[in-house]
Amino acid sequence: MRFDVITLFPELFEAPLKHGITRRAWDSGAMRLHLWQLRDYAEDAYRRVDDRPYGGGPGMVMLAEPLQRALDAVRAQRAEAVPAPLLHFSPAGRRLDQALVQQLAAGPGAVLLCGRYEGVDQRFLDAQVSCEISLGDFVLSGGELPALALLDAVARLMPGVLSEPSHQQDSFSDGLLEGAQYSRPEVWDGRAVPPVLLSGHHAEVARFKRERSLELTARRRPELIAAARAAGRLQAADERFLRSIGL
Repeated sequence: MRFDVITLFPELFEAPLKHGITRRAWDSGAMRLHLWQLRDYAEDAYRRVDDRPYGGGPGMVMLAEPLQRALDAVRAQRAEAVPAPLLHFSPAGRRLDQALVQQLAAGPGAVLLCGRYEGVDQRFLDAQVSCEISLGDFVLSGGELPALALLDAVARLMPGVLSEPSHQQDSFSDGLLEGAQYSRPEVWDGRAVPPVLLSGHHAEVARFKRERSLELTARRRPELIAAARAAGRLQAADERFLRSIGL
């Protein structure tokens, strides 16, 4: 799987290649990352990739022409019969979620466009972008941090990066939030680990974890419960538990 990143700040992508569990995805070759400095595709002496917006307004707009030249270079090197999707990070985009991460993890990769300044010329977006993606309802200085978040999330799903049950139990993998976790010591600051987790009774432990996941999701993200219910992912025992706690 290959990801190409078009960015003004390629140095920001060094950390995920050198640190953390997800480094295994890069070391093993399961994921490959190619960084493309957008200024290399500017044609003037100042390596300009932005200009003032037509119609006035604050900030600068990233120019379509150097972006197109960079994208042409990426696609020439990838040499794919079906071009990889171009993803652009924008507050107007689809919210990044685990379903999209899983979709990308099952594919050949993508080209990531990291915008800066006031935005990107809309004509380039209309002509070339497959999907716009947002991390949430807030504004960042550029697309590099969202791109890093996406790369990390996809890397966790690559074979050999995590033990298989680990990512299967992550929040959102089954549409719910993951419940609370506990470790040593058994009592800390007067607070004890729930006894069922020490019982060794696997069925009771599984039920306890499922109920804590349901309760946390219902209290914090009730829309996820509604979505799970609509998709038929809640069992009769789940519904009985939710009714028993008034949720």
